[in-house]
Amino acid sequence: MEPFIRNDQYNFIKRQVQGLVNGHASSNDTNVLKALKSLTQEKVDQLFEELTVEQKQLLQPVIEIRNKEQADDFLLQLSPYRLPFKRVTEQTAKKLFPKVKKLKLPKLEGIDLTTVSYLGWNDSGTNRKYLIVETEGKLKGYFGHFKSSNKKGMCTICNTFGELGLFTAEIKGSTMDAYIKRGNYICYDSTKCNENLTKVEKLQNFIHLID
Repeated sequence: MEPFIRNDQYNFIKRQVQGLVNGHASSNDTNVLKALKSLTQEKVDQLFEELTVEQKQLLQPVIEIRNKEQADDFLLQLSPYRLPFKRVTEQTAKKLFPKVKKLKLPKLEGIDLTTVSYLGWNDSGTNRKYLIVETEGKLKGYFGHFKSSNKKGMCTICNTFGELGLFTAEIKGSTMDAYIKRGNYICYDSTKCNENLTKVEKLQNFIHLID
């Protein structure tokens, strides 16, 4: 069976699994737990437009999870079926940022591509954050001024509470020489952001804002 679970979908399933563990730990009410399992199954199924028989069989055990050990085993079984982000080489990255003369890249070979919905890294020397995102089947690169907010809040991309920075990019205005700045607060640490992202639509909405 080929991989079919995106990073954001895996994170969503992981969150639902944790909800089941918490539910069993806090309640012995049969009806409550039955409703929780039914709701969990429905939410997981809705993640995918269509599932094969094998894929359904892989996901079906989610409703039987009662404790952390079972949760860990289930998520481990899903891991081989996680879709990787497109491979990015140094040459690819440079083509995505043609206007950046001295592009500082992270160690691309050390990134587990099954754990990311986008590539993001900070360049403290230029106070920039770089993002590589897949839109409509193609990789696109974005960068903007990035300043730590020195406070915690809700990230626009992953919608979770954490350390933020203000990302602002210059966008062409209505006239040839006019530029406007657009952006929002996003996670300072893109690795953590990817770990928390459960809806790729929020990432796409942010990209649409700065594109």
